[in-house]
Amino acid sequence: MEQEESAAQEDASSPLMYRVERPVYDEAFIRSRLLNHKDNSSTLRQRLAQQLRCSSKTAKAAALSFLPILTWLPSYPVKQYLFSDVVSGLSTGVVQLPQGLAYAMLAAVPPVYGLYSSFYPVLLYTFFGTSRHISVGTFAVISLMIGGVAVREAPDSMFYVLPANGSNISATVDVEARDARRVQVAVVLTTLVGIIQLVLGLLRFGFVAIYLTEPLVRGFTTAAAVHVVISQLKYLLGVKTQRFSGPLSAIYSFKAVLGDITSTNVATVILGLGCLVFLYVIKDLNQRFKKKLPIPIPGEIVVVIVSTSISYGLSLSDDYRVDVVGKIPTGLLPPAVPEFSLLSTLVTDSFAVAIVGFSMGISLAKIFALKHSYSVDGNQELIALGLCNFISSFFQTFAITCSMSRSLVQESTGGKTQIAGLLASLVVLLVVVAIGFVFQPLPQTALAAIIMVNLLGMFKQFRDVPTLWRTSKIELAIWLVAFVASVLLGLDYGLLVALTFAILTVIYRTQSPKSAILGHVPGTGLYCDVDEYEEAAEYEGIKIFHSNSSIYFANSDLYVNSLKEKTGVNPEHLQAVRKAQKKEKEKANSSHSSPLKFYAKYEKQGVTHEVLCHNHVEEEQRNGQLRDPHVQSDMEEAQFLERLSTARSIILDWTSASFIDSVGAKAIKQVIKEYADVDVRVVIAGCSRTLLSELDTLEFFTGVVTPEMVFPTVHDAVLRCQHRDSLRSAAPTTEMT
Repeated sequence: MEQEESAAQEDASSPLMYRVERPVYDEAFIRSRLLNHKDNSSTLRQRLAQQLRCSSKTAKAAALSFLPILTWLPSYPVKQYLFSDVVSGLSTGVVQLPQGLAYAMLAAVPPVYGLYSSFYPVLLYTFFGTSRHISVGTFAVISLMIGGVAVREAPDSMFYVLPANGSNISATVDVEARDARRVQVAVVLTTLVGIIQLVLGLLRFGFVAIYLTEPLVRGFTTAAAVHVVISQLKYLLGVKTQRFSGPLSAIYSFKAVLGDITSTNVATVILGLGCLVFLYVIKDLNQRFKKKLPIPIPGEIVVVIVSTSISYGLSLSDDYRVDVVGKIPTGLLPPAVPEFSLLSTLVTDSFAVAIVGFSMGISLAKIFALKHSYSVDGNQELIALGLCNFISSFFQTFAITCSMSRSLVQESTGGKTQIAGLLASLVVLLVVVAIGFVFQPLPQTALAAIIMVNLLGMFKQFRDVPTLWRTSKIELAIWLVAFVASVLLGLDYGLLVALTFAILTVIYRTQSPKSAILGHVPGTGLYCDVDEYEEAAEYEGIKIFHSNSSIYFANSDLYVNSLKEKTGVNPEHLQAVRKAQKKEKEKANSSHSSPLKFYAKYEKQGVTHEVLCHNHVEEEQRNGQLRDPHVQSDMEEAQFLERLSTARSIILDWTSASFIDSVGAKAIKQVIKEYADVDVRVVIAGCSRTLLSELDTLEFFTGVVTPEMVFPTVHDAVLRCQHRDSLRSAAPTTEMT
């Protein structure tokens, strides 16, 4: 028994063996003997009919895809989930209420519109969203982008009103007219954002978020946090400054606050700093004891209630000139058509808001989906956000996306489904229709404190810089460019600059691939870089060239140049030496004197010519036998070139190549022809079947290139080259003639 267990342990510890014995394959053999394409005789009409055919199963799948709530609501486990969802929904609603009021300030619209934006979209997402845990609604970055557009399209200078009596008193701003215009701008922008997201979702463009790489998003959101904090300084200090937009707006805003720092309202500062300290302590306690606390301490709602009570009890607005939220209308507004005359000026901004909003939502949705073992659909998320923004805009809302802080509250308090989000929206609805007037004395400095503390997580993203410095300098550059450009140029232009730079880094990487000469690791089927691994050894007369990129118009020349440099075989130099040799032979024969014999040493960067002395040539002739002059000339030329280049075969390893275009195919055919002219054979190894199909389409296998020159693996190519070289060395005369 013990022997059997010992034998079983030995079998378990012994490595699995890889044994294959087969003939050497090339592409011609594979096509003629091994693989046959499936007969796809269906016509275009038949394929279209197959795609457009509608059955009950297809219709049901489409309905479930468009309304994901139908997939889980019928089987909703009330006993297991309902209590958790109720607790989570109430907790999230308590946080959503003050954030809606606060982020409306960022969007440059009256606070009540933040409550509208915290109700309608959240309600709609319950039906159309695929994530069970994210909390959609107002978000600092999106609100700030909307506010920048609203201020640009409706600046204070458009609404200055002179006194009716014509006195020397300076003009004042018509706040009601200004706010009404900014609401129109925000609503139209939201409508456009919804249309763009909806169209992209229907066209299955959910993949666009991949172009917003993580370093770009984190650098961009960190810059947005800087903008937000600077924009809230005037509310925290109680100073009156205008709101700037466009390039350098952050610098102008900060300069304006510093310039008016002497007019700081002491009561506002004391209340604001008290709220800041309290919220920071509560946030730290929630983080430290999140495993012990059944629900997070709702610091925001405590600040709202306490600061509102203090403001009302001490009459801070009247006696101490503390800015408060002001009038909050009771009830919901009737639906209204947006002012579409503004569309033309907002298209560019709407694209930026749409893409950023989607990228924020899908990134957080994927995190929670991975954590709780379910999947989210990027295209359906686009459709859901598009519908939330588009439909809600008719009810006077501004663009929304997923909020990180609220989503963490909804998930950490036990939320299981979007029933929690639905209940959170009902909490906001209760405030809007019944008790909104209670929050009219709420100081704006308290809202500024709520915004600033909620941005602490974004400022922690500065820790990315040392990490990226150690891991990836290119990703660090993307992070820094996104941050600096967004801070200096504004969030819209900054995002455009960051995207452009990220795409340029992709081009740079494809144009600067890593190339290597591979060698065989004895006893294995592995081929590795000879400069990196001691065990890797080159085969005599064979160069295996590897480049980790595809071959297309942007890097085909770089590929060819790297091939010639790495292999140390440049056919142009070889041809130049051959012509020089022939010219000297002809010159010597015409003068009936002993020719000067060239001996060339080929180096990686050039050719060195050495002229052998006349006596040395005569000695060679005396030691040799008389031969036919033409045969002798051909043999000397072949021997000369053979001495010049030690490589007789070059293998192009294309295992990393995913595609090739017509420019790349022409460049490879040309280089194969150039090497063939100097008796160096070039073959290709490791092509995928997809790449081979592209080569067939490009008519690559014509002329000097045949399927016999393409091999499925590098080892197949090596064995064929070795076999060819052995035949050549066994019959040198036949090979040369």
